[in-house]
Amino acid sequence: MKEKQIINREIKPPASGEDSKTHRDRYRVFIEDVTDGFYETNIRGDFKFFNDALCRIFGYSRSEIQDHNYREFMDEKNAKIAFDSLNKIYRTGKDVFDIKWEIIRKDGETRYLEISASLIVDEDGRKVGFRGIARDVSREKRAAKSSQALFRIAKALHQYPRLDERLEFIAKEVQDLLFVKGAFVILIDEDKQEFFFRVAAYEDKEAVKRFKEIRFPADKGVAGHVYRTGQPLIVPDTSKSSYFFKHVDEQSGYETQNMLDVPIQIQDRMIGVLCAVNKKEGEFDQTDVELLSTIGNLVGLPIENARINEELNRSFEEVKSLNRAKDRVIHHLSHELKTPISVLAASLALLTKKLSGIEDQSWKSILDRAQRNLDRILEMQYEIEDILREKEYKTYHMLSTLLDVCTDELEALVSDELDDKDVVQKIRRRVESLFGPRESIPQEIQLDRFAEESIQSLRPRFAHRKCNLVTKFESAPSIFIPSDVLSKIVEGLIRNAVENTPDGARIEVTVRNGKKGPVFEVKDFGVGITEDNQRLIFESNFTTYETMQYSSKNKYDFNAGGKGFDLLRMKIFSERYNFKIRMTSNRCRFIPRDEDLCPGNVEECSYCQTIEDCLDSGGTTMIVQFFPVEQFLEKKNE
Repeated sequence: MKEKQIINREIKPPASGEDSKTHRDRYRVFIEDVTDGFYETNIRGDFKFFNDALCRIFGYSRSEIQDHNYREFMDEKNAKIAFDSLNKIYRTGKDVFDIKWEIIRKDGETRYLEISASLIVDEDGRKVGFRGIARDVSREKRAAKSSQALFRIAKALHQYPRLDERLEFIAKEVQDLLFVKGAFVILIDEDKQEFFFRVAAYEDKEAVKRFKEIRFPADKGVAGHVYRTGQPLIVPDTSKSSYFFKHVDEQSGYETQNMLDVPIQIQDRMIGVLCAVNKKEGEFDQTDVELLSTIGNLVGLPIENARINEELNRSFEEVKSLNRAKDRVIHHLSHELKTPISVLAASLALLTKKLSGIEDQSWKSILDRAQRNLDRILEMQYEIEDILREKEYKTYHMLSTLLDVCTDELEALVSDELDDKDVVQKIRRRVESLFGPRESIPQEIQLDRFAEESIQSLRPRFAHRKCNLVTKFESAPSIFIPSDVLSKIVEGLIRNAVENTPDGARIEVTVRNGKKGPVFEVKDFGVGITEDNQRLIFESNFTTYETMQYSSKNKYDFNAGGKGFDLLRMKIFSERYNFKIRMTSNRCRFIPRDEDLCPGNVEECSYCQTIEDCLDSGGTTMIVQFFPVEQFLEKKNE
């Protein structure tokens, strides 16, 4: 209010010369005490009187301001705005307190001023000039602009998930906010202890490309000093700085005149340096340091998150590539397995016939063992086939074509040698069974009935085991799934339960109508699965047994040593035929680790005193959630 009153109050010097001189001196002393710039101009706008504060604001000496027009200190656009505002005062005669000026100081820095102005009228009432106060609001304006910019940066960072995009956005914001020609996010390679320019925002586009190829030691340059001390550093003149590292300019082909570097930190670790170079207006000051430091603190964690995400994505792509290569190898091996397996199977059959007439039957156990393991390999091959979802093979087409072409020759040969004209058809059927495409057609199935029939057919296979298998089948809506797929699910879960349940313990198989549809549940009271293995149980060919414990026994034997494909195949089936499979398990408290062994018989267990102790100690429940036919078809159409 005092400053406004100075403008509006008309100062009339006393009549006597001495009193008038004293009055003017006091007036000038009072004006010099005002912290804002005070000025008087003639009607054209030439400065006639002003205080030292105005000189400090404009950055010029008194002689450089005296008798110069105010528009000489502005660009063309702002000069017109200033002229129009004073012209309005001249026409209306009213004081104005909200004029905005932008002046250019002698050092090139732009200052933002709030001007209050009024007319100067002489004793005759003539308009002879303007009087006013110029208040420098540059700091406040920049602070407000900085706050807005920081809010904008914080709000926009998530829109740039990729590291390069995020760094480029940050660099451009720094470039605009600090009015600099160039801005960099210089990251540190901790392994090599080197700085590198991931992105650059520069007016020289060619220099930007060259900067991305530059690396320099972490103990060199202004960035190296900031990295060592953790403190910002202003270099007003690089030619006079001992910290400046000329190597970067030499490689980039760009001349750095001045610069400001601040650390980028996350918690107690520095990940890089935020750098601004070649300020366009004035020199770097404490305001710039505070602003750039705030930006550095703001963007540190988002930069690190984007970097980690980039590394994870890169690792994920590598894993996907390796997985594709693995699938190709497995597919090739699966394909190649069929021919030697069929040859071995035929050879074993012929060998069995040849040896059947020998009185000494000791060879049977050897051939039985060979046949059992050959069957395991063949079953594994079929499981791999289901997992890879491959239904047709070149081998089938090749052998089938050969048979078509050579039918007459084969019939003639067989007629001469074996006198069996049907042998060609037998060979064709054999090729069909081994190599032919196997299509699985979904159909409507009553789950409770199917499960009951399947388990009845499976019981003889584990009749040698003393597990008590209890069933409870409730009526449930029909499901829509291929019968061979459902058979593999039922058999696989039953076999896993039997092979993990010691003799004397129990297995419960249930079919019920759940809230979302029919449920098939197999609960065993066996050894259970450790918590770590539970997370991996549906992945790849993972088995819960330690490698040294693995043994190739008969199917359904305790710890028979599964191939690990069953559950993975079921998981793939669930995605293909729209059902869900999940598991809950508790490891037996008496054998908590994977390497701990269960004797396989409750009566032989040194920990369990009774069967109830075993039943309460551990077990696994596999739950398969199916959907009714109508719901399955709806999901499939979606």
